[in-house]
Amino acid sequence: MEKIIVRTDLAVEANEEAMNGTGRIKGIRLRESTKSRMGVRVTELQVINHMGEIAIRRPKGTYLTIEADELADGDEDYSKEVITTLAGYIYKLLKRMNRNVKPQSILVIGLGNRNITSDSLGPAVVDNIYIAIDDDLEAGVCTLSPGVMAQTGIETAGIIKGVVSQVKPDVCIAIDALAARNAKRLNSTIQLSDQGINPGSGVGNHRTGITKETIGVPVLAIGVPTVIDAGGMIEGADKMYVTPKDIDSDIKNISLIISKAINRVGVHIHS
Repeated sequence: MEKIIVRTDLAVEANEEAMNGTGRIKGIRLRESTKSRMGVRVTELQVINHMGEIAIRRPKGTYLTIEADELADGDEDYSKEVITTLAGYIYKLLKRMNRNVKPQSILVIGLGNRNITSDSLGPAVVDNIYIAIDDDLEAGVCTLSPGVMAQTGIETAGIIKGVVSQVKPDVCIAIDALAARNAKRLNSTIQLSDQGINPGSGVGNHRTGITKETIGVPVLAIGVPTVIDAGGMIEGADKMYVTPKDIDSDIKNISLIISKAINRVGVHIHS
């Protein structure tokens, strides 16, 4: 019987597939930990050489996965734990990418189509970011929701590159919806990567990548899997995607967590 392979945007799932129960992979460093009393789990995966790149089909870099089973539930105490954990890692990666980064020199990009709920995470996050509107603002960033090519007729990377050339940020933070292989990770997992992102990943519509190579500045990618590609699971389900039934409230709760974490980092960097 032919093995069914379901596409995934998560590095941890690509690593699980590559290991296939055989243990660690050459070229991959993996460290797992539990970061809070509420059981929020963090996996830090580093692709350190070409062998690792081939094994999991990801470029060299760091991929952090935060797994929080109740991420989308809206519980206040649990959300605070996730925000603290996420903010810490955003800060750590931003400083690693540019140790002199300032809040007014961060461009937060909300990728995706706000008219499609499962693809609206990026714009929803941007809607709740503190904006730098003048030189006297103590903390804040610039934001952009470029839409998708079907809405604008323009390649998203081209829009972002044009804005970057004018704003000249130190770094960009790009938020997008992703696809997962394991249904348990839907709307309960946050992936961070210092290697940028491909817009449209979640719905299999890969466009030009948003990376340092394409836009000229380092890009911290933040993604949450909101769909599973059903094409490899259900006969005749080509270009069909499965998403949780509570996707509306899930996106609202998760986007608030991510935006609050980014806002906290902006204040911390400024201080």
